[in-house]
Amino acid sequence: MLYREAGQFKTSYLADQAIFPIRQDRIGMAVIIAGAYLLTLTQNDFLLNAMMIPFLIFTLAAIGLNLLTGYTGLLSLGTGAFMGVGAYACYKLTSLFPDVNVLVWVVASGFFAALVGVIFGVPSLRIKGFYLAIATLAAQFFLEWCFIRVPWLYNYNVSGAIEVPTRTLFGIPVTGPTATAQTRYLIVLTIVAVMTWLASNLVHGRIGRMWMAVRDMDIAAELIGIRPLPTKLLAFAISSFYCGVSGALMVFLWYGGAEATVFNINQSFNVLFMIIIGGLGSLIGSYLGAALIFILPIVLRFVPPRLGLDIQAATVEHVTFMIVGALIIFFLIVEPHGLARLWQIAKQKLRVWPFPY
Repeated sequence: MLYREAGQFKTSYLADQAIFPIRQDRIGMAVIIAGAYLLTLTQNDFLLNAMMIPFLIFTLAAIGLNLLTGYTGLLSLGTGAFMGVGAYACYKLTSLFPDVNVLVWVVASGFFAALVGVIFGVPSLRIKGFYLAIATLAAQFFLEWCFIRVPWLYNYNVSGAIEVPTRTLFGIPVTGPTATAQTRYLIVLTIVAVMTWLASNLVHGRIGRMWMAVRDMDIAAELIGIRPLPTKLLAFAISSFYCGVSGALMVFLWYGGAEATVFNINQSFNVLFMIIIGGLGSLIGSYLGAALIFILPIVLRFVPPRLGLDIQAATVEHVTFMIVGALIIFFLIVEPHGLARLWQIAKQKLRVWPFPY
């Protein structure tokens, strides 16, 4: 009886179109956001470094891919490469302009990834489906080759890796070895929260309706006045922007340094699996999918020893692959809309409980 909308009257079109029309949803979202910020009070560096920071970063990448694949219907296998473009762009900008705050370059790196995404998104005007996936896969391999074979991108470093320098914000280190886990987590959480809010506004507005019209039937969308050229390229640009920012966050606020292999094809598949399991065309599905894909290996690594089971690291990796593969097959067959749809069904049943209608 706690999850009811009885007595909550809508007196305007704005209230009727609210993303969270039920008061309990708004309260729950406020509690979740407040709890996420209060995690810094635990002083648990392992929780923040090994779980929360990477979970948020992969969520941002999943949101970016979901905007392209879930909302626009354009399949991409180049997510890892676009994340790499953002990381290398942020590294070069930080090296060329060391006096500018690094967080400015973290966000600005997304624009370079957006530009590259638009370039490789041009084939989407003529091809789609499997053929578009192959085109973006070519982008993945080409950009990965550039990360390795163009020394200018990593400042001619002998190791060929990005080495993140120490940068401060109001005198507090935010990157480099002296930056605390609490500081980096707060920055990542704030950026991901703001960009999620922006993505929500996009998909619930005119641009989002254009994307979904192209996804459902591009010919019909063109007949009603939607231009496929700017619509698809805009989807590639915004998706790549989100992936680029997540790549910059990954290197500068999580790893502290990275090689080109971090942004290989496996990274692209991981993000794709996140949105398949979490739910295509759903922002909350991006969070649920990222949580399952990333936190599952950690759970498998730490829970069995507490139960008296000694499992090797290689076994954990194999079991993770088996579980993820089984979940992908299950959701593709049983519930194509993923965990987000299951969550939606559970909420709907709770709204009418104990009645079945």
